[in-house]
Amino acid sequence: MPRRTATMLASTLMLIALLCAGVLIKVPYSEMSPGPTVNTLGDHDGEPVLQISGRKTYPTSGHLNMTTVRVTSADYKMNLPEAVYGWLAHDNIVVPHDTLYPNGKTEQQSTQENAEEFSQSQESAKVAALKELKIPVKSQVVVATVYKDSPAEGRLHAGDVIRSVDGKPVKEFTDVAELVRKHKPGEQVVFGIVPVKEAAAAEKAGKRPAATEEVKITTTKAEDDAKRAMVGIKAGTDHTYPFTIDIKLADVGGPSAGLMFALGIVDKLTPGDLTGGKFVAGTGTIEDNGKVGPIGGIEMKTVGARDKGAEYFLTPKDNCASAASDVPDGLTLVKVDTIKDAVKSLKAISKGDTADLPKCTTKS
Repeated sequence: MPRRTATMLASTLMLIALLCAGVLIKVPYSEMSPGPTVNTLGDHDGEPVLQISGRKTYPTSGHLNMTTVRVTSADYKMNLPEAVYGWLAHDNIVVPHDTLYPNGKTEQQSTQENAEEFSQSQESAKVAALKELKIPVKSQVVVATVYKDSPAEGRLHAGDVIRSVDGKPVKEFTDVAELVRKHKPGEQVVFGIVPVKEAAAAEKAGKRPAATEEVKITTTKAEDDAKRAMVGIKAGTDHTYPFTIDIKLADVGGPSAGLMFALGIVDKLTPGDLTGGKFVAGTGTIEDNGKVGPIGGIEMKTVGARDKGAEYFLTPKDNCASAASDVPDGLTLVKVDTIKDAVKSLKAISKGDTADLPKCTTKS
């Protein structure tokens, strides 16, 4: 065999061997790519995403699309060629596995956490939207979760209304943890509560439950800090709306759709057309007070939105610099910090007054 042919054959065989080895070599990385985008003003799987009853609604047009990111599962083991391809591809991002699944979080744990965050984002979207429209919403602090084998198990129950802790009125769910943390492990905390059954009966009758029971619980040490006291509950906020708002969207997790849900609700409850028929997409968490928060995977969301036809992308203020570093052609990034900012920008877009929109820059 000629030397040239032998050299080429050896090189080819070595290349094949390296490629095979690369496939077998697993690397601690995961991949993010653009996920589905859904118009909150439209239908999904044959039914409206936003369903409002008991209150007059108005026709809408255009798009207010929530966006998502698709990620590899917690159990998926990426090989070296896949990682290299992901690093080189424009529409994918390769990140350390622990970025998406910290502390060895399993697929099931991640899915459960995302589902809880998605549910909470829907509630916050409703509250923020109604507050923006100056529609009253009744709120009360409740026991959201009672952890197994904790001091609170069997003493407090999910849905119990928390009126006070140690005789001090509770106004926000964050007050509960702050008041418990004032104790040392082993000390007693007194909760003033309305049991969930009584609270539900009173709500059904349209009355405020007057009876408050005292429940005394001895604190224990927190798992992550032996000096911190805990009772083993997670407090939350329960809202009572003056009419029914349902958000019908399955197979989506995380809190990042909050802003777009809120804007969709505002549009449906407001005369006129908030988008002017334009295709607007966006992302961002939202708090009850209308504050918009940052999210992960912003670069993938802008790509996914533009691929579907979006012209404008509502971008959380704290994501602006990252998003502006690589903007898809034809997409305008609009900076928002609150729902009020977003509504103002949408009105400008609908009128075509876009010159003064607060646009994202790499210095934002």
